[in-house]
Amino acid sequence: MSHRDNQPTKAEVQSTKANKMPVPGADDTEFSAEEAAEVFTENQSYENEEEAEEI
Repeated sequence: MSHRDNQPTKAEVQSTKANKMPVPGADDTEFSAEEAAEVFTENQSYENEEEAEEI
């Protein structure tokens, strides 16, 4: 038996998640003020709906 029987092939190593190239922008956490305002107004309207249901 050869020493290589227990080791992964080159293709297996290259296809693992740890060896993939990062996608540009995939990990960006920055967002615009417009996006923040939109989320804020959506949350406000959701909270207002909940308060109206409680009354």
